[in-house]
Amino acid sequence: MIKGLTSAGLGSDIGNLATFIQKASQYGFEAVDTTGADLETFIEAYGLKGANTYLQEHGVQIGAISLSPQWRTDEAEFRNGLTHLVRDAEAAASLGCTACCTYVLPSTDYPAAHFMALATRRLRTCAQVLGAFGIKLGLEFVGPHHLRTRWKHPFIWDLHSTLDWIETIGESNVGLLFDAYHWHTNEHTIADILRLKREQIVHVHINDAPHVPISEVLDNERLYPGEGVIDLEGFLRALHKIGYEGIISQEILTAQPPRESLETLLQRSKTGYAKVYRAAELK
Repeated sequence: MIKGLTSAGLGSDIGNLATFIQKASQYGFEAVDTTGADLETFIEAYGLKGANTYLQEHGVQIGAISLSPQWRTDEAEFRNGLTHLVRDAEAAASLGCTACCTYVLPSTDYPAAHFMALATRRLRTCAQVLGAFGIKLGLEFVGPHHLRTRWKHPFIWDLHSTLDWIETIGESNVGLLFDAYHWHTNEHTIADILRLKREQIVHVHINDAPHVPISEVLDNERLYPGEGVIDLEGFLRALHKIGYEGIISQEILTAQPPRESLETLLQRSKTGYAKVYRAAELK
């Protein structure tokens, strides 16, 4: 499985996308996640051929882009975002990226049934746009308990409800952004992963959690892989067993920006990956 990075948890010195790619390569990572806007800027700076050459020379691919339309808010804002999504998808496809991801908050200030209807239609539309460019849409359920009551009405926060929703959206290019942290905060099991099909997973995030009761795990208290209590060995083994061979991208959300240097944080990331991959007997 391909080792990847998001910029989350790496501080403010990450620089532009070209620098991020160079640094990722230097520390042994093979993919980076970014935004469509950053891809467009990257292509403008290097040209399409030059951008692809830069990626190839560094042995790095674009893992996933984030979904740019604001599908959680009002209709006009969502519609305005669709134009940007076309540009994002075109840029991503031109650089070989086949995944676009978004998170699903576990509660909402909108009445839940109304929000479900709107969100289903909007995400279906996004999936259709992305599908025209050969890109899949990954939905990330968000598990921490404190966010389940952060807004007025409960929504979706677990694997099984998300799979039901994906089926309801009804587009073949919609699947899971599967995050180890949210797997952990839902107390899902290895068996839950083994029941999945490889094609249901669009993208994967990896991170770790502190040793506190599950109900007290906060979304922004994440640790680097191998530094906490999540069974990442079992998580990775199970994904490998069902045939997932895609990208495993680190995502570390913290309450305060890290104080360490970028090089220190990248080395910490590299060490964490080596530890959990070795435990799972993966390369």
